[in-house]
Amino acid sequence: MAEALEIVGICASPGVAIGTVHLAADVTAETFAPFYTVAAEREKLRQAVGVAVTDLSALADRLDEESAGILDFQVEMLLDPALVEMAEERIVGGDGAALAWAGALDRYIAGIEEAPDEQLRARAVDVVDIRNRVLRALTGRPVEDFAPGSVFVGKDLEPSHFLAHDWSAGGGIVLFDGSASSHVAMLARSRGIPMVVATGRFEIGDGLRVLVDASDALVVIDPEDARIRKAKSRMASASPSAPAQPGGTVETADGVAIRLSAIINDRQELKATDPSSFAGIGLMRTEFLIASPADAFDEEKHYEVCRQALDWAGSAPVIVRMLDLGGDKTLPGLGAKKSESFMGVRGIRLLLALPELARVQARALLRAAAHGNLSVLLPMVTVPDELDSMRTIFEEELAVLVRRGVEARMPEIGMMVEVPAAALMLDRFSRSAFFSFGTNDLAQYLMAAARGDQSVAGLYEVAAPAVCRLIGQSVALAEAMKRPLGICGEMASEPRHVPALMAAGLRHFSVAPSRIADIRSAIGGSCSDGRAAAEKR
Repeated sequence: MAEALEIVGICASPGVAIGTVHLAADVTAETFAPFYTVAAEREKLRQAVGVAVTDLSALADRLDEESAGILDFQVEMLLDPALVEMAEERIVGGDGAALAWAGALDRYIAGIEEAPDEQLRARAVDVVDIRNRVLRALTGRPVEDFAPGSVFVGKDLEPSHFLAHDWSAGGGIVLFDGSASSHVAMLARSRGIPMVVATGRFEIGDGLRVLVDASDALVVIDPEDARIRKAKSRMASASPSAPAQPGGTVETADGVAIRLSAIINDRQELKATDPSSFAGIGLMRTEFLIASPADAFDEEKHYEVCRQALDWAGSAPVIVRMLDLGGDKTLPGLGAKKSESFMGVRGIRLLLALPELARVQARALLRAAAHGNLSVLLPMVTVPDELDSMRTIFEEELAVLVRRGVEARMPEIGMMVEVPAAALMLDRFSRSAFFSFGTNDLAQYLMAAARGDQSVAGLYEVAAPAVCRLIGQSVALAEAMKRPLGICGEMASEPRHVPALMAAGLRHFSVAPSRIADIRSAIGGSCSDGRAAAEKR
């Protein structure tokens, strides 16, 4: 028998996986071009309107005459070419179908609600309904899934593709390119999915058996059974982590209480995580809950996800981050061309550039805040004006909801501290209710080393001391302002970084649920100033 082929890469998420290969096709700009032209987006919108008309007509046929009359009015509006033409003008201007429809309809709804005639104002809710029906019909391009338990092999893997897959049967990931600092690597670590990146391109066919020995950064094609048993045995004999304990706080060796909250990336993590082990949710990344542009404009989906998180947490705090799109988290038709760079239009910059998107999520958050201890976190804030502009959007949407008679409450609004300029000038952000450090981006901006660029991955990895020093300076500013602060970046889920982060003054850590036991052990084995427990006098 020929010797198994070994390929060396970089460990992005430790562990061992064995499965058959799913070889992903290379996706290029040419691959997607036919799907996102003006003509394609216009046709997609017209088809979605047609679906909404068909559904409404079928529903009206089953109702009494008075009820059917309401739906007939909605059908008539959808059949009015002027409504679609307003959206198509925006498509010609560069918007995707979902953004164009939501933007056009929101402006139309606002005009109706400001009309002097009371009967006309009452029709606004019908237009809201047809807006949402068409958005639900705009499902976007389906993601090609792969068989449960298989090993994904390809150039790269998008976060949305990772989250759409069912990993309950196991499996692994091997990327020709990729980075251990990417968002999909972060997700793999949170789920415990073995992942090897930066292998370089190699030839392999669908259906072959492959061993992903990620702890040793190895990929073995067509391994012998003995090799598989050895890898699995080594993992089984590794020292187990300290068991998770109930309660959301843990004391350091010198008696200082550290609060631990959960990082949640999708609904499945809520189902699999015991809320009694955490002091609530310190970061809920809503962009990972969005599979298509239409989802991004689905207010009810945003609302339902927030309600589910609040139900999970009970009376404990839930911090929901607004959509942090951009960089490697883009959606076609949502300003993707100008948001692909980590240094460009992303986070709050993209939300303010697409106010229709910001307002949809703001309404959902305002409604959800009426039902629990919810706070809102703004991503990628650089200057105070960005924070103030988003607060204005929340205030305006709250007034709209109150006028409609919808139960809502203004949540506390805080900001991510992930841009060095913001960290250095934290005292200027007096309108921020709280701060949360995002070390993933803070590190790449400090070192001028993009997190997804493997050629400078070494610089990104050694950024920790500089990040901790900057955090220490920022902590002093926040304490002078009497503002709560914590950390939700990936450094908080790495036990080796915990002592230095505590020494910088942090007392609230948001961590991946899969790392909670290790983080509790790291905190309990250290003093609050970062010294090991053995050094305590």
